[in-house]
Amino acid sequence: MALDADELNEIDRVLSDPGVGAGVFAELRRRFPHLSWTKCDANDVSEMPFRSYPRYEIHLVDRSDHCLQITSDPLRASGLVLADRNVTS
Repeated sequence: MALDADELNEIDRVLSDPGVGAGVFAELRRRFPHLSWTKCDANDVSEMPFRSYPRYEIHLVDRSDHCLQITSDPLRASGLVLADRNVTS
């Protein structure tokens, strides 16, 4: 299932909120249950993010072929990676 403009706008709104915190992952999964969500540290993803926010980056996942791959095309995306830039040691 492709990401549409309304979904991307809503994700932008949520992740752009200055008060966004660690609970956002559960919130996004609740709001968009038809999408596959994965969370990781931003250092774990070498590809350029689709979008960047103060605390998070998102990467789009294309599962249409045999292997998973990161894509920049929302029409091919069936999932997202939420990469946390606020890594604490």
